[in-house]
Amino acid sequence: MGPLERTELVCISDALIASYSGMVPGVLAGNYTRDQMNIDLVRFTKSVGGWLIRDRVLTIDPEARSIEFENRPPLSFDLLSIGIGSRPDKSVITQDLPKVLPIKPMQTLLDRMEIGVTELQNQKIRAPRIVVVGGGTGGIEIAFCIPNFLRSRGFENYEITVVHSGEKLSSGVLDSTERKIRQALQAKGVKVLDGCRAEKILPDRMELTGGRELDYDLALWATSAVAPELFQQLDFPKDEKGFLLTRPTLQALNSDAVFVVGDSGTLEQNPTPKAGLYAVRQGPILWENIRRFFGQVPLVEYRPQKNFLKLINTGDGKAIGEYKGFSFWNKWAWKLKNRIDTRFMSKYQDYNRPMSGMTPSTDEPEMRCLGCGGKIGGSLLSRVLKRLDVPQGEDVLVGLDQPDDCAVMRPSTENVVLTTDFFAAPVDDPYLAGRIGALNSLSDVFVMGADPTAALAIITLPHGREKNQEELLFQVLSGSLHELRKCGCSLVGGHTIEGPQLTVGFTIMAEPHSAGSSDGSIEFTKGNLQAGDRLILTKPIGSGAILAAHMNAECEHETMRVLCESMTLGNQQAAQIGRNHGVQAMTDVTGFGLAGHLVEMLKASQLAADLSLGEIPLFPGAADLLARGIQSTLAPANRDAEIRIEAREPQRNLPAYSALFDPQTCGGVLLGVPEKDCASVLSLLVETGHPHAREIGQVRERKSDETLIRIC
Repeated sequence: MGPLERTELVCISDALIASYSGMVPGVLAGNYTRDQMNIDLVRFTKSVGGWLIRDRVLTIDPEARSIEFENRPPLSFDLLSIGIGSRPDKSVITQDLPKVLPIKPMQTLLDRMEIGVTELQNQKIRAPRIVVVGGGTGGIEIAFCIPNFLRSRGFENYEITVVHSGEKLSSGVLDSTERKIRQALQAKGVKVLDGCRAEKILPDRMELTGGRELDYDLALWATSAVAPELFQQLDFPKDEKGFLLTRPTLQALNSDAVFVVGDSGTLEQNPTPKAGLYAVRQGPILWENIRRFFGQVPLVEYRPQKNFLKLINTGDGKAIGEYKGFSFWNKWAWKLKNRIDTRFMSKYQDYNRPMSGMTPSTDEPEMRCLGCGGKIGGSLLSRVLKRLDVPQGEDVLVGLDQPDDCAVMRPSTENVVLTTDFFAAPVDDPYLAGRIGALNSLSDVFVMGADPTAALAIITLPHGREKNQEELLFQVLSGSLHELRKCGCSLVGGHTIEGPQLTVGFTIMAEPHSAGSSDGSIEFTKGNLQAGDRLILTKPIGSGAILAAHMNAECEHETMRVLCESMTLGNQQAAQIGRNHGVQAMTDVTGFGLAGHLVEMLKASQLAADLSLGEIPLFPGAADLLARGIQSTLAPANRDAEIRIEAREPQRNLPAYSALFDPQTCGGVLLGVPEKDCASVLSLLVETGHPHAREIGQVRERKSDETLIRIC
């Protein structure tokens, strides 16, 4: 929220939300909604001008300062902070048991509980037996609050048992606080089995120490914290439970450039319990030391607090608290907890801050050279190309393996198909931007019935440090190559220049598909629609409004997730399905919007069409954004197509009508399908990963004075 000069901030997460564990029991009790306990990482990182990378980290190399991912290329870093929490000890769970739900990760706990409770309802279990394995504050609060959750799902009768191996339910509390916790649990009808440890877990019962058995219908696993599984792969000094050992400055013992905070780290000289209260106090120390690290000044030490306020939600409008030798249990303690938690979360749920991003360096000249002086340095480009695995096709005579002034290709057909397309990156993750940029450029040749053979990159990198630019270019080209490889297209050259923002695009060379005519001509053009053809759209529309909202940090994480999945779904397969079923006319729906591209097809074919507004699929959230007047800057110009559209006034006021003019990024394919093949094409599209494919209209003959499109 306070960016550093010449520094790019990257947030890496395997989820698009961050859940505040302190409010999860309150959501179970009905005190809060889910949204109140979550930070939307898509909106948050956008609001502060950072990148958001959603992927699973496989390992971290502290010497090379590199992070390896499951689904994307490595990312280098200058400084890394690890704060991925902990997980309950599941060592006694030796098989996959759907009825056993670990309380972490918190982001998915409520969804998993909904599934578990729904299964109880399906099995007609009227009085479910719920077991919370593990005491501690986390398990105790869930035991207090789960009755409200069960009652809200229609269960009036239930049995809740806490299995706890320690002497105290909540370690480190006063005896008076412990008594209040037990009194409150007893008042709730919650049984407590002290001195018991679950030794073996079976599908519907668990074996406890001393030979005791306990039947259960749903078990919530809240045992003591152990290190995340990732840490087993890291070559870092660790404590006996696998957590990363740190110095008082919160740095890892073996790396000045790696900080470890919260549950993830253990202070070597002064270990503390795994509790969120310590993590909160570490935050300001971490940020101060990050600033000092880059300023090359001595770091400050974190000294754990000895006293802090403890508050436990009892789920009935009260809380049990403890502070400086005093314990209490009343309504004002709950009010205090509620105030603290909601104020804390409000800091991170305000997504209306002006975007900051990487700030300019004070020691760089204000004016940057233009013309050829704005090119990216040759040594930087050379380093990036060495890091990339760039395959060369057999038809490439001169490419990146032996770069010259031009690439040289050996075409295998008489005709060559060419297109070029580029845009300012619509997302902050450069790897994702590279994938989208490649797919956007490739789409034109797919719908023309051509096979891409070579690509020339067109990339603008923002001004900044050479090291930052190198990493940015590597990520962009890695994402692009991910898509180019899949369709057998070689990257043979390009041009990279500095500018105010990241832009990505490609010139694509292609050859007519082998299924085309014998002379190598193109048969699949916009002008080949036939009267009676059914219009099929393979993807939803509304991406322009969503990306406009995203620019202002107004796009929610689920909406962005669905959009990114769609933008990274290439159109090659959809075009191939069309070709295999006699489709002669298709186009990709991109910048001019659905209406603009359909008008182009109808004009070229000298036909008209009826469009079913209610059948046109919209992205989740798009209708709401359009209704609020959020639109792309290109949308007003796209409304020039309205003169070709006949629609009633109520129809023109609908969000779906506005979506007709919404420019699409990596939009779907619009196909004119013979009526007899319509059902087959739709079925194949759904089977091959196009679940939103819809028949949206029909082509018909056009009278001389008719409009091109009639809204039905």
